[in-house]
Amino acid sequence: MSEGRSWEGNWKVRLYERVRERGYDSLTAFAEARPTTSLVALAEELGPDDIAGVQVFSGLLAEAERRKQVTRLVRGQLVRELWACLPNGWPVVMDDANRFKVAKAIGLWSSLTPTTHEQRVEQARAALRATPPPPGWRPLGPDDELLLTLLPDETV
Repeated sequence: MSEGRSWEGNWKVRLYERVRERGYDSLTAFAEARPTTSLVALAEELGPDDIAGVQVFSGLLAEAERRKQVTRLVRGQLVRELWACLPNGWPVVMDDANRFKVAKAIGLWSSLTPTTHEQRVEQARAALRATPPPPGWRPLGPDDELLLTLLPDETV
């Protein structure tokens, strides 16, 4: 994919046109229908040559902010990173190779965390290090019981 084409023209309009063409009224609905799919794969589905994963995340974040569901988006992004980096679920044995895979998933997740949620994500990371999930754990979406424990929705 030519990264440069992703930014040509009004990419936000293009992104939402593609979402509507696929029968969804929001980018969030499109992404939540594919809760374990990476941002890059979502972007490729919407436009293999002119949509980038970071653009998908930008749109998802804007929608989550409007809906006051940023924490849910953050949990959902962890699901996507875990599926990409740990295809067999949480490792049974935490050897060097598996430590790297976990660190990669958590690092990529953290890199996309909005500043408003950085402290909560750091607490969740610490909790995962202190008490790792059961071997084979692979959340299916943002409402996974363990994820809700790690990053509960804000109470208003």
